[in-house]
Amino acid sequence: MADLFDTTATQSASGKAPRPLADRLRPARLGDVIGQEHLLAHEAPLGAMLAGGSLSSLILWGPPGVGKTTIARLLAHETDLAFVQISAIFTGVPELRKVFEAAKHRRSNGQGTLLFVDEIHRFNKAQQDGFLPHMEDGTIVLVGATTENPSFELNAAILSRAQVLVLHRLDGVALDKLLLRAEKELGQALPLTGEARESLLGMADGDGRALLNLVEQVAGWKAEAKLDPKALAARLQRRAAQYDKSGDGHYNLISALHKSVRGSDPDAALYWFARMLEGGEDPRFLARRITRMAVEDIGLADPAAQTHCLHAWEVYERLGSPEGELALAQALTYIALAPKSNATYVAYKAARAAARQTGSEPPPKHILNAPTKLMSEQGYGEGYAYDHDAEDGFSGQNYFPDGMKRGIYYQPVERGFERELKKRVEWFAGLRAKRNKG
Repeated sequence: MADLFDTTATQSASGKAPRPLADRLRPARLGDVIGQEHLLAHEAPLGAMLAGGSLSSLILWGPPGVGKTTIARLLAHETDLAFVQISAIFTGVPELRKVFEAAKHRRSNGQGTLLFVDEIHRFNKAQQDGFLPHMEDGTIVLVGATTENPSFELNAAILSRAQVLVLHRLDGVALDKLLLRAEKELGQALPLTGEARESLLGMADGDGRALLNLVEQVAGWKAEAKLDPKALAARLQRRAAQYDKSGDGHYNLISALHKSVRGSDPDAALYWFARMLEGGEDPRFLARRITRMAVEDIGLADPAAQTHCLHAWEVYERLGSPEGELALAQALTYIALAPKSNATYVAYKAARAAARQTGSEPPPKHILNAPTKLMSEQGYGEGYAYDHDAEDGFSGQNYFPDGMKRGIYYQPVERGFERELKKRVEWFAGLRAKRNKG
């Protein structure tokens, strides 16, 4: 048996190192690309472009390992454009100038250039601007690839000249099809039980390139019997979930968590909470956001919700991870099942808007204190009704600026404790109308 680190054992008969499986299975035509039919079908964006004989600049937005580079390469082939690939990580302004000059030379000889820019979001705004004149005069067809939201990472000028196409992570059906192709290329079935095959697909986490790398590892194993999921897990390190704590995935997952709470689904909320923790998210960030959810989406429908969240946050600070995370999970479950109201949130925003519109309108003089004689002479405090002396402890006087129409911002809902508050609001409104009429 060859030594694991003997390089001669991994060479082909021609004396060259064998091509990686991912490279050997790279599609030779667009019809062979798996999992992106929504872009490549005849009536889909790319299919329609190619059928019409024209190709515009594109931004391919999607997670790793779903075919962005392959699609760009095949688009160049289908349109007879020279394919030039650069990475924003390794390319500076001098290299870009050379790329553009070479493209101009090709154009003068009758051939266009498809410039594929990997990680295009890593170029700064000034560097991105450098592409514009060459896109406009037809020197290049730009195809940029990014894993980040183009709305946040790319210049508006680039986005106005390029169509953004979203590539999907590969689902179970697409990954299974890719696995079958890999086994056909290898000339053997992987030594896995049906459940272990499903586990292998799950480890790929929607990334085709990752799946093929895992397949290469498994195909090299010597196994007397098919491996079950437990044996597979013992031999393979599970691939880390795709999660960038400062990127688009971070905001997508916290949005999913927040909306699950708002939708009163504790199971979905706990799932997204766990996904973020598994991705390495700071539990303190989650504690802050969980508390924010209690304020924004529950409010006075259940005043205890904020207390639960703050207490869970304090418990986490005392216990740390992983024990303290259970307290956060408990608070999350509570607020997911709590009655919901955003009445205070809406009222606050409406009051802020009114405050901006009315500028510096002063309070009415009758509710101002008059600590000096001059202020008394100016009418400060004149006519003020002390509410405790009034019937029901309520005077009904005006507290808004003189001449300003009374604002109604807080409108409680018929849920939870706000049902009681709604009765109070209506009772005071009735008394106010009665006393002002009198």
